[in-house]
Amino acid sequence: MENGEITMHINTHTINDKKAAEVVAGRIVIESEQDGLDLLGDLYYQGFDQIIIHEKDITPDFFDLRNGMAGEILQKFSTYRMQLAIVGNFEKYPGKSIREFIYESNRWGHVSFVGTLSEALAQLSRI
Repeated sequence: MENGEITMHINTHTINDKKAAEVVAGRIVIESEQDGLDLLGDLYYQGFDQIIIHEKDITPDFFDLRNGMAGEILQKFSTYRMQLAIVGNFEKYPGKSIREFIYESNRWGHVSFVGTLSEALAQLSRI
């Protein structure tokens, strides 16, 4: 996956005998539901059990719950039993709905919204 001069790469972390892929891109990797599914499929077939992606590499549209993108993408992750941690600063997304969505996601643990990579690794180790 390339876009101009910036190439996405994967840092591999091992957590409790599970392989976690940290997506490092420096560009938006998920711009659509299909991008989310493609990323999930690529990493699933490479043997990863968990994915860490940075919020800055996801389109801001993902965080607008009215368009349904987040729900569709996260449903695919659930179907494939792929745990996901999204690392970033989510305070810039206003609204009660997104705050409740993040709270509920973190509560159930399959998808986690965290502030740092170390928090992501800690959260994924509990799953």
